[in-house]
Amino acid sequence: MERRHIVITGAGSGIGRATARRFLQAGWHVGLIGRRVEALAATAAGDAALILPCDVTDPASVEAAFARIAAEWGRLDVLFNNAGMSLPGKPIDEIAVEDWLALCNVNITGMFLTARAAFGQMRRQTPAGGRIINNGSISAHAPRPGSAPYTMSKHAVTGLTKTLALDGRPWNIACGQIDIGNAATDMAAKMAVGVPQADGSIRAEPLMDVGLVADAVLHMAQLPLEVNIPFVTIMASAMPLFGRG
Repeated sequence: MERRHIVITGAGSGIGRATARRFLQAGWHVGLIGRRVEALAATAAGDAALILPCDVTDPASVEAAFARIAAEWGRLDVLFNNAGMSLPGKPIDEIAVEDWLALCNVNITGMFLTARAAFGQMRRQTPAGGRIINNGSISAHAPRPGSAPYTMSKHAVTGLTKTLALDGRPWNIACGQIDIGNAATDMAAKMAVGVPQADGSIRAEPLMDVGLVADAVLHMAQLPLEVNIPFVTIMASAMPLFGRG
């Protein structure tokens, strides 16, 4: 079977790194997008990945990365639109406006720019088509205390997913979203120590193996384009999503 091509944003750590390594193991051509070349090289760990230094908040940087993808591969089968950031939990009036804008730049503008570039490549290539998988969050369903910026951004991702799933139909472009809860990464390490709950308490929460998230993304990516998983939630079973509040 012909090797397929995926680009992963935020590939220098966490979910992006785990997913990139899973696709490399499965024999895919993998493009790694992130700001830090050293971190991307560590993700590749000697495998023949395409390292694409890129700031997803910068339109010119995104266009340059996808131009290189077109030049190197000629086509793109999947984008895992994964890059994101969070902020410490605070009431909205204590959140600095510059922090809000920085988060929106990554979680909303970055998602838009990379989806835009991938959509354009998938639309132009022959045969046309491909799949975009957006990394949403449990927060696309229910907020944590003090999470207005992050929760708002992940609801925006859901809007992007639904729109692309509709707009991609004429060119055989599918779009789905994976909403992840408490995968064991550096970003989620605080969950195991204790985080604020809706009742005001501080409690530790269970984590799940990040490799299971990578397996779920691979499953979504391997589906034929006449099939789509619009939304899937994968989470540590006992985390307090159901019952928040």
